[in-house]
Amino acid sequence: MASASSTFQTPQSGPLTTRSDEDLAPGDIAVGVIIGRASEYFDFFVFGIAAVLVFPQVFFPFTDPLTGTLYAFMVFALAFVVRPIGTLVGMEIQRRFGRSAKLTTALFLLGCSTVAMGLLPGFAEAGSTAIVLLALCRVGQGLALGGSWDGLPSLLALNAPPDRRGWYAMLGQLGAPLGFFVASGVFLYVYGSLDSKDFLSWGWRFPFFTAFAINVVALFARLRLVVTHEYEKRMEEQELDPAPLRELLSAQGQHIVIGAFAALASYALFHLVTVFPLSWVVLFGTENVEDFMKMELLGAAFAAVAMLVSGLIADRIGRRNFLGSLAVAIGVFALFAPWMLDGGKPGQAAFILIGFVLLGLSYGQSAGSVTSNFLPRFRYTGAALTADMAWLFGAAFAPVIALYLSARFGLASVSVYLLSGVVCTLVALRVNKRLRTAAVVQD
Repeated sequence: MASASSTFQTPQSGPLTTRSDEDLAPGDIAVGVIIGRASEYFDFFVFGIAAVLVFPQVFFPFTDPLTGTLYAFMVFALAFVVRPIGTLVGMEIQRRFGRSAKLTTALFLLGCSTVAMGLLPGFAEAGSTAIVLLALCRVGQGLALGGSWDGLPSLLALNAPPDRRGWYAMLGQLGAPLGFFVASGVFLYVYGSLDSKDFLSWGWRFPFFTAFAINVVALFARLRLVVTHEYEKRMEEQELDPAPLRELLSAQGQHIVIGAFAALASYALFHLVTVFPLSWVVLFGTENVEDFMKMELLGAAFAAVAMLVSGLIADRIGRRNFLGSLAVAIGVFALFAPWMLDGGKPGQAAFILIGFVLLGLSYGQSAGSVTSNFLPRFRYTGAALTADMAWLFGAAFAPVIALYLSARFGLASVSVYLLSGVVCTLVALRVNKRLRTAAVVQD
């Protein structure tokens, strides 16, 4: 699943205002960002939902449902583990063959990996080979997501009006609830239209095939911007080009770590209100799965509205103050999460709706929250790797850890896990503030 990163520094050249650059107005860039990110999130959420509803029976039938789901969640995490590698490989392709070649290659790999999952044989037909192929396809998704970094979110933020940066930073994140909404809607339709036998036999494959068509649309929407002369000109003016990894780590590697942990509360919450609760209801709940998925669809709509609100609030009080406040709110939510999840239909509805609102508010401003610390020549690579590390540390293993701990020690484990992310966010924001203050004093 991908993430928009942004900065806060205003370029000397100012916002896009000249006639020659009209084709790259912030609104046009935002459309490309939203469409591109929504397609990536769709692919990832299709896998996440299938990891609960399908993969335990199709690929791990030799074990109990809980263990099978844990195995599926481990495969789910592979994409986030290899994503930084995809980023670095993609940047090398960009150096040699250009941005459009990199983006085309990455999205082609993403689409093919997702479609291939829909063609895989199950364990009953191919044994352990089926599991290996599933893992390879998931690795392909992760490499593709890393390689698809196009710098559009950073370009969007750099060219946004100074008093609207929070709003434009939010637009790239809007692809998350949109992608989840479409993926859940497609799965809900197929799941509700077929009996269990047909769904597990062939129905579950349909969402994976749908991904290819969505990726084609996303590819052309992004290439429409990437291949233009205005785009290349702006990227060069803002120094949004790959930087040598060794030089970046030596000069400003600490900002990658700080940026990743500054967003940890939001990224940890991401899968704890999307994928994990669905697995809990399927394995241990008494509620109807279709009704719960409908509630998650409503939650995704709430998250989208909350993201829009986050842009307005962040522009008033500042993004870092906003993120700190949201981290505290997520901590309060974590304390009540076990009672809500174990509170039947009303409690689970509260968990989903409140959780999605908090996710929309926090995730809408989380990406790139400290990437303005990077020097201009490191911003492009630094923003990409910061997002990669945030997904790896915060979200990759969240479903499997939360499900394992909850099944063994109770739902209170979810509170502890989420609170650890809150602490990391608050500490990282504090460290970042001290570094910025020290930098001002030195200047």
